[in-house]
Amino acid sequence: MRSLVVASLAIGLLTVGCKESTPTPGASPSTSASVSASGPTAEAAPPKEGDPAPALVATAADGTKVDLAALKGKHVVVYFYPKDDTPGCTKEACAFRDAWDKLQKAGIQVIGVSVDDDASHKAFAAKYKLPFPLVADTDQSICKRFGVAVNGGYASRVSYLIGTDGKIKKVYPKVDPAVHADQILTDAQ
Repeated sequence: MRSLVVASLAIGLLTVGCKESTPTPGASPSTSASVSASGPTAEAAPPKEGDPAPALVATAADGTKVDLAALKGKHVVVYFYPKDDTPGCTKEACAFRDAWDKLQKAGIQVIGVSVDDDASHKAFAAKYKLPFPLVADTDQSICKRFGVAVNGGYASRVSYLIGTDGKIKKVYPKVDPAVHADQILTDAQ
């Protein structure tokens, strides 16, 4: 009986110490499985100012077809963010929403990308009345093409302003969510 109790305690301790065996609610298997134990993952070097924008063809959570090549001739901001409905990400998304009329008048398209799934994006967009598409990058392929690190299942907060010529006009590796929409408006001029 004593050995059975000791074995049960040992199994219990192993289970408690093994966070990988318990999936995080709402996390997709591809999100947690592809995170490297050695740190952030990003296969491609991030594009630099003047580089052609990486390919981005996807269907957003709202059903909108997103194709960067088809948007050539317009300014486009592709902004990567860690997680739907969290304080900084909500602040950034709502700043884009609040500047939407100005962005539209300036001919700037906005595309949000995170590793959250379509259901999460739909709920986030509906809750905050976001007028732009959110793309689910659950397999992190878009993050990899843009060189955006994914650490612990969260994309880094980084944005790319793509010029009318289809090339990267400006890279924002450090984003202040509260003022980022205004930065985009200024830099697109």
